[in-house]
Amino acid sequence: MRNDWTRGMPLSERLHESAKPIWLAQHAHPFVTGVGDGTLDPEIFAFWLRQDYLFLVDYARLFGLGVSRAPDLPTMTRLAQLLHEILYREMELHRSLMSDFGLTEDNLLAADKAPTTQGYTDFLIRTASTGDYVELLGALLPCLWGYSEIGQRLAATMTTQDKRYRSWIGVYADPEFAELAVWVQELLNRHSLGLPVAVLQRVERAFITSSRYELAFWEMAWVQQSWPI
Repeated sequence: MRNDWTRGMPLSERLHESAKPIWLAQHAHPFVTGVGDGTLDPEIFAFWLRQDYLFLVDYARLFGLGVSRAPDLPTMTRLAQLLHEILYREMELHRSLMSDFGLTEDNLLAADKAPTTQGYTDFLIRTASTGDYVELLGALLPCLWGYSEIGQRLAATMTTQDKRYRSWIGVYADPEFAELAVWVQELLNRHSLGLPVAVLQRVERAFITSSRYELAFWEMAWVQQSWPI
């Protein structure tokens, strides 16, 4: 990392640039491309659906922690809106897709977390609980921003006629979803101003780790990962 890394571009852009190879690997992952062209095995998508529902339960908790640690009322209010977006809109997407795969919400909640899901959620909650506030923001941003970016790219190129995949793409390609991601980027940029380099380095590590888990999550679903025993 260069000594002048805090100068010039906003922190969110610098973090995105640092994680670029990981994000490009996400766009090229066969799970993601399979959603776009409709070739993804529905059984693999159903596995992802179960795991992502469990992930979102803890991701919502992450935003709850963000609300409790927010420095001012406007930030608390907007983070609470993001929490609502996860609990109602994003998780409702999952619930709306369940019947197409013969699943119920009880099926989703009763599933065991795969190793990657467990590791990712443990990392997020630990970072949000013990790290600096900007570390919390750095850890939660790759999921929100990454899905928005993937949704927009797939919406521009998709050939799938599968209504389930088109619905999935539509939620994450929505401009309102993108606006939420941009707001968190701006929040991170604002609260990182003037912080010591050591703190910013921890933010970068959190961002990179979450980005790696995002890539690992696609692979986890692709291979339908399970515990050895």
